[in-house]
Amino acid sequence: MKIICVGWNYGAHNAAMNRTEKQKEPVIFLKPDSALLKENKPFFIPDFSQQIEYEAELVFKIDKLGKNIAEKFAHRYYSQVALGIDFTARDLQQRLRQNGEPWEISKGFDGSAIISEFIDLEQFSNKNELNFLLKKNDETVQKGNSKNMLFSIDEIIAYISKFFILKTGDLIYTGTPSGTGKVELGDKLIGFIEEREMINFRIC
Repeated sequence: MKIICVGWNYGAHNAAMNRTEKQKEPVIFLKPDSALLKENKPFFIPDFSQQIEYEAELVFKIDKLGKNIAEKFAHRYYSQVALGIDFTARDLQQRLRQNGEPWEISKGFDGSAIISEFIDLEQFSNKNELNFLLKKNDETVQKGNSKNMLFSIDEIIAYISKFFILKTGDLIYTGTPSGTGKVELGDKLIGFIEEREMINFRIC
């Protein structure tokens, strides 16, 4: 099982992070399966970072094996969505970038990929325009809608499958909207897709 993540997939977030160049292709990175944190278990702040930041995202699960998938057929390869958080050790990431070094450890550390339960897309009246939001200590900090992704899930699947065989159970984190920020000891994060609560856990 692979955890495939997309970066820089919302224009407002890119602008907030001072990234102004136009995206020509999806930006892809991977997390190991040990990054997954399920069932609303608490997230423990690691001792190697002083700036762990949340990034709420829609996550799609691949249903079947596929390679070189055409965009027009990509919708056949998924049927469920979840809410995830891509935790990032921002201080570590920035230091590694400044040194021109790979920054996987700032994204793929243990517990850095929060995932909710999955729900069928057929439950939504418009599965191409999914609202989601994240609250920190009862204050809304992130709001997004899948229609605002620079690359749709179908475009992402078509692109990724050029390079990697997609297998049943692979997860695709589709990028985060604006409003990312730091978590502190004792924070409570609650996330929703439309009106449905998907995640509810503590920072320890």
